[in-house]
Amino acid sequence: MIVKTEEELQGMKKVSEAVALTLQKMRAYTKIGMSTKDIDEYGRQLLETLGAKSAPFETYGFPGYSCISVNKEFAHGVPSDKVVLKNGDIINIDVSAELGGFWADNGCSFIVGEDIQGLQHLIDTSKEILLDAISEISGGIRICDIGKLIETKAKKAGYTVIKDLGGHGVGRSLHEEPEAIMNYYDHYDKTRRFRKDSVVAIETFISTKSEFIETAADNWGLTGSKGGFVAQHEHTILITAGKPIILTAANGI
Repeated sequence: MIVKTEEELQGMKKVSEAVALTLQKMRAYTKIGMSTKDIDEYGRQLLETLGAKSAPFETYGFPGYSCISVNKEFAHGVPSDKVVLKNGDIINIDVSAELGGFWADNGCSFIVGEDIQGLQHLIDTSKEILLDAISEISGGIRICDIGKLIETKAKKAGYTVIKDLGGHGVGRSLHEEPEAIMNYYDHYDKTRRFRKDSVVAIETFISTKSEFIETAADNWGLTGSKGGFVAQHEHTILITAGKPIILTAANGI
């Protein structure tokens, strides 16, 4: 989406704040012993109170209102009363929604309880790389150069990146151009550039082992093809001629 009017800007700010506050509150609500279904139901209530509609539910018929993934399932996890959180689990919550004809997306990974699996460094690295990448984005910057930055920083920290998932344009629908804002340097994609006044969702997928995904038997949940763990963090941003505006800053990432 290219923001052309003040009305559009305010619409994007409103929906972005809704998903950001929902994510922030869902994270604070999450406790050992809860099921991912419990957390999803809480998120549904938050979105409804804000007048927003779940994007995956509305767009894809997803069997839940937010994607909630635990341990080696790191994305698109279906909320379930059978998945009960234990001390040390790594969880990812991804919240996207529509409000007033505008759409926004954000997500984060975090540890429930104590870091008994030794994954806090992975999570911190994912968050830091996301913020570093966002700080380098402005109108005219090549999309592949941001992918290179993410991949380089991940490797320096001892990790890999998932190469078949990435960020995307957002605004008037959940997924728009530019699609495939990847976490690596794509030698075949050297011409696309970020556009001033456009809205995009930038997200990291930082991995301990895998570079590609496998889809679970339910056709939703994603794991790494070589196992291991993945941390994801995501913001919706408005690109400017200078530093971008992080529209989902209220999530605290």
